[in-house]
Amino acid sequence: MQAASRGCGLGCLGLALLLTLLLGLGWVISDGRALDLAQTALLRVQLQARQTELHSPFGNDDRPTRFTIQAGATAKQIAANLVESALIADDALFLDYARVEGYDRQFEAGVYFLKARQSIVEIAALLTDSSRSFIPFRSHEGARIEELAERIDSIGMFAFSGADFLALVGWGANPPTDFAAWAGIPAGASLEGYLFPDTYQLPPDISAAGLRDSLLRTFRERVGDDVRNAALARDLTLHQALTLASIVEREAVWRDEHAQIAGVYHNRLASGMRLEADPTVQYALHGTRGDWWGQISQADYRQVASPYNTYLSVGLPPGPIASPSLSAIRAAVYPTESKYLFFRAACDGSHTHQFAITYDEHLRNAC
Repeated sequence: MQAASRGCGLGCLGLALLLTLLLGLGWVISDGRALDLAQTALLRVQLQARQTELHSPFGNDDRPTRFTIQAGATAKQIAANLVESALIADDALFLDYARVEGYDRQFEAGVYFLKARQSIVEIAALLTDSSRSFIPFRSHEGARIEELAERIDSIGMFAFSGADFLALVGWGANPPTDFAAWAGIPAGASLEGYLFPDTYQLPPDISAAGLRDSLLRTFRERVGDDVRNAALARDLTLHQALTLASIVEREAVWRDEHAQIAGVYHNRLASGMRLEADPTVQYALHGTRGDWWGQISQADYRQVASPYNTYLSVGLPPGPIASPSLSAIRAAVYPTESKYLFFRAACDGSHTHQFAITYDEHLRNAC
């Protein structure tokens, strides 16, 4: 450690001599370039002693913070805003480092996603290219629109809230006219089920309407006219097929059972039987059990008064209960043909199902 100190001292002495020479030249060079060079060299000497601060993060928070550089913002304003956003501790240190490295002339207006665990060195480099900023967003299979809203709030990268999004996709929302006509969405219905589950990379300036439209556009691209026409050929509207698909999605753990479970529901619908699907009761409870898909009891089958309760209502519920995968949507339109009318979870913990034609057989499959 002592040897390193002596080496630094010699280097600093050399730089000091150079500064003296440059400062002397600065008085006779009218355009000030020599003086700028001298000031930069002096700052570089000062920063040598603060390398630990430059490379140490402000905190340990790994959550992204939305940080905006407005057009025309100066490096000094940017540094002050970083302190205000709890991303750095010392705006003067950031500004000195930016000047020495030339970043103060490269900072680019735009939206960035920064973390408190990033250092001044890392942040300064990131703020020169806003084109690299995007919002990663995952819409999960089997999620209801309220869960998507919670996801929007939890990642903290959007300029709008989950409530703003729900206002555009919930009951009474007005979806884009062309999409509503193509999908046959009933007037006043929510967009539950139509917000296609996938992984998205979204522009940082996206609005709530922009997110909605991106999810709907992906739905239309992935589902396509073939599936919609196949549903119509079965005397199902796409809305009805999607409703059935959403129930299949919530019932099945494994995708290779989607078509088999869909076939059972088609058989029950054809014979006038109630669907008796537990996820529809969970949906009707609307999270009142502390979870959107909380545990239900036998009593709930008869006591939860809702058109979504398929233990009480015959036929399909009014609309989808979640966002089904493409596998579940295709299963609802192209089900496995069978005589099965019942299914229940297998007793071996495999999360598969036992299928039965008669009720007595169904009872024998109980654990």
